Amino acid sequence: MTIVVARRSLPPTLSPAQKTVMHPYTVPASIKDRVVSRQGRLTSHDTVAAARTALVVVDMQNYFVAEGFPLEVPNARGIVPNINRLARTLRAAGGTVVWVQTTAVGALEHWANHHRHMLTPERSVTRLAHLDEKAEGFALYPKLEPLPTDLHVKKIKYSAFIHGSSDIDVKLRSRGIESLLITGTLTNVCCESTARDAMMLDYRVVMITDGNASLTNEEHAASLNNFLSYFGDVLTTEETIARLVPTEARQSA
Repeated sequence: MTIVVARRSLPPTLSPAQKTVMHPYTVPASIKDRVVSRQGRLTSHDTVAAARTALVVVDMQNYFVAEGFPLEVPNARGIVPNINRLARTLRAAGGTVVWVQTTAVGALEHWANHHRHMLTPERSVTRLAHLDEKAEGFALYPKLEPLPTDLHVKKIKYSAFIHGSSDIDVKLRSRGIESLLITGTLTNVCCESTARDAMMLDYRVVMITDGNASLTNEEHAASLNNFLSYFGDVLTTEETIARLVPTEARQSA
């Protein structure tokens, strides 16, 4: 069966409110105490070595970000400026930027039970149609600023790093990447899944608090709290940039 998804015009500009909406987040004292007890300090990244670091932007596609799409996450539009800023800054410092997009290609072959049993038939058809690589929903949200020199990765499952989902691990290891800065949507689904699986593959991982977006403040906070407790660091855009060590500075140190 062929599904045709009609193209439509995206809004040419964002309202001020849409540009600035982000989840509030403060690390709870109980989480701070737990992390310090485990590792002796709140964050393991005192510095971020640009040459060995990749910004991983997860699922910032029209289907998940743009107004009017079935799985629109309104808060995802609010994190676009921070993602663009991190991408520009990390590139300039000698780091790597990776744009991860969910694709329908191979989904029924490699993730069949999810589509057959965890989605209604209508929801499954809609998802596969909008994430077809020729569909508007698959494309990156137009306010993002990818460059031709960046890496582009297609994933099938929530996590980009789980077996059979994508080739991101091979691409990053070939570049000597050790640390990952995770941004995108949803915080508590594809972003956290990707971040946790990366940590289990021995990457050092940071989730960017104001570079991730979920459907509610509660889901966003719960995801970050859990990740910080057991899997990696949680930093703001400003905190991350302040720790960034450019390639030249590191080589001359």
